[in-house]
Amino acid sequence: MTARIPNYALYGDQDAPAWSNSFNFEWIPQRSAPYQWEIQVHRHDAFVQLLCLTAGSVEVRLNGARIPAQAPCLIVVPAGAAHGFRFAPDVDGPVVTATQKVLESLAALLMPELLDTIRTPRVIELPADGEPLEPLMPLFQSIERESRTHRSGQTASGMALLTALMVQVARLAGPTARDAGGATAGARKQRQIGQFKALLDRHFREHRPVQSYAGTMGLTAGQLSRICREVLGMSALDVINARLVHEAQRELVYTVGSVKQLAAELGFEDDAYFSRFFKRHTGLSPREFRAQALAQLAHTNSP
Repeated sequence: MTARIPNYALYGDQDAPAWSNSFNFEWIPQRSAPYQWEIQVHRHDAFVQLLCLTAGSVEVRLNGARIPAQAPCLIVVPAGAAHGFRFAPDVDGPVVTATQKVLESLAALLMPELLDTIRTPRVIELPADGEPLEPLMPLFQSIERESRTHRSGQTASGMALLTALMVQVARLAGPTARDAGGATAGARKQRQIGQFKALLDRHFREHRPVQSYAGTMGLTAGQLSRICREVLGMSALDVINARLVHEAQRELVYTVGSVKQLAAELGFEDDAYFSRFFKRHTGLSPREFRAQALAQLAHTNSP
């Protein structure tokens, strides 16, 4: 006879109705220390759980697989997934538990592709420098504060914050996450493209050459460009330039700064060179693009 997997709202607590509490926040030691750092396999029928290890290590038991993981990492446990943990005593990090149907409703309205992030059990390994945690921790801390207050709008605010948190998780997951079987998801080239884009998001204003990014990734400039052409259909230099152009377009539409100010913010020493660069890639000068884009927005928003 197959053993029945216990069903808990939170480990050690009797299962509660899905409507009883939309979200809960705690730190990993709060729940795991009383159980000698080992959480036996169980499941939550109504709740999705997100753990973020900021210190220590864990063996994750997820749908029959055993996945070792070191901090920093993220663990997504959707409703119905059988899961357990064997933590190291030095473990730390936040845990958010939320009613999955409520979160899915928000995701379906705002970002349907986020549903896959919410519904897929996975372990997401993060770079050891901890930089990807920077956008995550303020959201975890805001959710913690919201969970401690009992004021009007608590659920709305908490679930909105959790939606924003899941957007960050989706960005980090990409093709590098491991599924419940512990297998690497996606091809190696897709992982490398994800790494390149992440580096580019942090450093595009520095105008680093292709070989700088490639060296950080353990590749030659030629290898990185070949991978970009195979996966994205453009060279690595084209990807770098496209990132700069995208940011320039966004700033031209949504800010009122001068072209000279924008050029300086994007790392161009000469605004005339920036204008030539922008026109070469868009066919319009920065001023022409701004006027055209704002006119189009005004027309779209007019009654």
